[in-house]
Amino acid sequence: MQSLESNALEPTQAQLKGLSTPAKIIRFLPVYGLPILTLGLILLFSVLLPQTFPTYLNLRAILGEKSVIALLSLAAMIPMMTGRIDLTVGYGIVIWHVLAISLQTVYGFDWTIAVVIVLLGGCALGLLNGLLVEVARIDSFIATLGTGTVIYALALWHTGGRQVIGALPEAFTGIYAHTIFGLPIAAFYVLAIAIVLWVVSEYLPIGRNLYAIGANSRAAELNGIRTRRYVIGAFIASGLIGAIAGIVLAAKLRIGQASVGLEFLLPALVGAFLGSTTIKPGRVNVWGTMVGVIILAVGISGIQQLGGAFFVEPLFNGATLLIAIGIAGYAQRKRSSVRHARVPDVKAEANDQQKQA
Repeated sequence: MQSLESNALEPTQAQLKGLSTPAKIIRFLPVYGLPILTLGLILLFSVLLPQTFPTYLNLRAILGEKSVIALLSLAAMIPMMTGRIDLTVGYGIVIWHVLAISLQTVYGFDWTIAVVIVLLGGCALGLLNGLLVEVARIDSFIATLGTGTVIYALALWHTGGRQVIGALPEAFTGIYAHTIFGLPIAAFYVLAIAIVLWVVSEYLPIGRNLYAIGANSRAAELNGIRTRRYVIGAFIASGLIGAIAGIVLAAKLRIGQASVGLEFLLPALVGAFLGSTTIKPGRVNVWGTMVGVIILAVGISGIQQLGGAFFVEPLFNGATLLIAIGIAGYAQRKRSSVRHARVPDVKAEANDQQKQA
């Protein structure tokens, strides 16, 4: 089943066999280049900003500020495994954080019920996206852009362009305010979800099937994989994690505002795209996505502390997205050439074995 083979470009043991140490290092550079660059940026900013950058306070600030983006990047990564894109990760967080606040302050719901309703709403949005993509056969970019715009309009209608404010229980705000070992608890949400997704994507059949669909949807169907079910499930999982991000944002801001949230869309997609260029270059992966989010956080934090203007962050995110897509496109072409190169090798090995027999 060719479609179930890994389509990543990390070097295999057979490819590394016989190579010199410098050649092995060069072969591994595409795999670990981004983590090495991240460490280089950390060292650079630590030298330039010894009083502010390499501090525990800065670490806490980065983890707290970027936890929502990290959650959204993981949410965006799941449909990307199947070759689809989900733009509602950016639009959804607008209505989810507004809804989490409104249900408690306007409608008087207990915070636990409000959280459950928001989570169910996230799953429902993912189901809708999945049905539009797989049943209605609408391109995922168009489908999620449409649903995202609709739910953004609903958020504007619900708030009337005003802030939703009111007293929130301490248990709800503690979703963001609590700390573990002095670090924001939101960072541990990210870590827990990342570990679950890593186990599912790398060690369970469901992960291999999602990658197989992303590599070649038709071949996956011919191999008996229920493509429609897996794609819809991927959108539901994406919607659920997006709703979790909305709840964390609501606990952080403590107000609901429809103008807040859309700015997370671009960095979330950048993190997921960057994730496809490292660790397992050629396909999106969990730890690559985490590295992508970290390098964005480190780069923006360092530039801002050096006195960067207010437009530096969107400029950095946009430029990084273009670079990431360019590298991902190159990796895709490289993957195709490697795949084609492997076919003659396999045939040659088979012929040799037949001759020896």
